[in-house]
Amino acid sequence: MRSIRSCVILLVLATVLSPFTLAKDSDDEQRLQKSAEVLGEIINIPDNIPQNLIDKSACVIVLPSVKKFAIGFGASWGRGAMVCRGGEKFDGKWSAPAAFALKAGNVGFQLGGEATDFVLLVMNAKGVNALLSDEVKLGGAISAAAGPKGRDATAETDAQMKAEVLSYSRSKGLFAGISLEGSTMRQDKDVNKNLYGREISAKEIVVEGKVQPTAGGQAIDDVLTKKSPKNLSGK
Repeated sequence: MRSIRSCVILLVLATVLSPFTLAKDSDDEQRLQKSAEVLGEIINIPDNIPQNLIDKSACVIVLPSVKKFAIGFGASWGRGAMVCRGGEKFDGKWSAPAAFALKAGNVGFQLGGEATDFVLLVMNAKGVNALLSDEVKLGGAISAAAGPKGRDATAETDAQMKAEVLSYSRSKGLFAGISLEGSTMRQDKDVNKNLYGREISAKEIVVEGKVQPTAGGQAIDDVLTKKSPKNLSGK
């Protein structure tokens, strides 16, 4: 009888814990760990993303090792994660990450066969809401621009000031603002299911806070909390 009870307890524990155990060792969890590493490197290099822009951002998207491939005129495809500040005004702590996928056409960067890291700042609620739809075209439903570099954003143009999304790239050790206008982004539902053990939307993850971050997601949050613990947009 005791043996049967023990088996039942073990089965229940396995059912509850298995999604997180699988996520820990999965490619998706490793991608989160890589995203945290890339983000930490990019936001701490000299002549980096202006601190005041990070402090004003509602969400941050990290896409590590996006690769270019040749289909017709060429395209790039990659996966990454979006984290947002909590609360209706995006003034709370950083959320668990929601998985996102990027498909970019020939957007003007000469990547060759090299992998490129991208960091995108989502600057306002309009940008967040658009990204939380099934699929959004940058430069279409929401405006997008190459992000300015340096210790402050004095080099911002009107387009950058008004953009919902500012994007940056790093390839072959070179870091620059880059326009991803014309690219599409969508939430990656299969990856989110794998990470959190059930079907869950990006909105439930980054806005409603219905899950806790995995180890890789917490690593992303730790980088951002250290760099920008508060939203200073004044909204």
